[in-house]
Amino acid sequence: MMKKICILAGARPNFVKVAPLVRAIGGSAEAECLLVYAGRDDDPTLEASLFDDLQMPRPQFYLGVDSVSLNEITSRVMAQFDAFLDDHPVDVVIVVDDLASTMAAAIVTKKRGIRLAHLVAGTRSFDISMPKEINRLVIDALSDYLFTAGVRSTGVATREQSENSQTYMVGNILMDTLRFNYGRLKKPDITGLDGVLGEKRYLVFTLNRKALMADTENLGRMLSAMVASAGDMPIVAPLRGCAREVVAGIKAMDSGKFRNLMVINSLSYLEFGWLTAHAAGVITDSGNVAEEATFNGVPCITLNNYTEHQETVSVGSNVLVGEDPEKLRAAVAQMVAGTWKKSALPDRWDGRTADRILQILLS
Repeated sequence: MMKKICILAGARPNFVKVAPLVRAIGGSAEAECLLVYAGRDDDPTLEASLFDDLQMPRPQFYLGVDSVSLNEITSRVMAQFDAFLDDHPVDVVIVVDDLASTMAAAIVTKKRGIRLAHLVAGTRSFDISMPKEINRLVIDALSDYLFTAGVRSTGVATREQSENSQTYMVGNILMDTLRFNYGRLKKPDITGLDGVLGEKRYLVFTLNRKALMADTENLGRMLSAMVASAGDMPIVAPLRGCAREVVAGIKAMDSGKFRNLMVINSLSYLEFGWLTAHAAGVITDSGNVAEEATFNGVPCITLNNYTEHQETVSVGSNVLVGEDPEKLRAAVAQMVAGTWKKSALPDRWDGRTADRILQILLS
């Protein structure tokens, strides 16, 4: 009997994680995939190149929720996803990460008695003041299948799991996407950077966290420390939206000091993948970017005090500096000098996570 598996994606980064699963399910004679996006079908972040790059179809279904209020997102996704399940009975729902939409879909799924799978389970900041931490706790508590990426998150999920749930360390599904696309990565064509994009001759900077952007005074100190420590090495910053505005505004206040900070438009998935894979180092506040840096063996600095995947620090190429300009200055100096710590690939970050997940769901 064909098993119907629904995957609920709540934001653009989720598609990078679910692409391998969509392909695995599509290639199975025993399963059918229903891909649902919580947002609108005209969401500008879902450019056509994203799905072309990931070699996956666009979602078949859209819930049409576009609010910025977390509580409104939760209530609207619950209503819309409940209506969706009325029309499309499924055997399993897979929810991704820790968004408000993820939690909303998880609650609806369990209230209907449908089996629930969480990708990626067991990630914790242990800071209950963070909305995402609450989402993680709720989703993991409700899930029947807890799919974890590493040893630390497996330990957390196992300790917290309910009587009816099962924890499986399946590995990091981002590595499936990287392995699949590695030979397809595209060198970006960026005006004025032709001579810069040589092997290991530049740094990459990304910014997403709202808390970092809100404190422009400290962000300015961090950017100053970063460019000073980088010396003559260019820092390429592919940014979008608020991040681009904030960083460009800081740079405009002293363009001479920030001359080596090159703020450019955001890149496609394959172009960004090439840029980070060939960099001398990456400075980021994104867990996904840090995980990819570990896969590539590229030195990485994370502008946070914690990481959801401790393996990137204990085994991989990642170092945490928080929001401390002096720690950032010292780490960038090591990065540029080529004296970074040795790193390796964590267990089961081997590009076969989607196959493991599908095998578990079908067994």
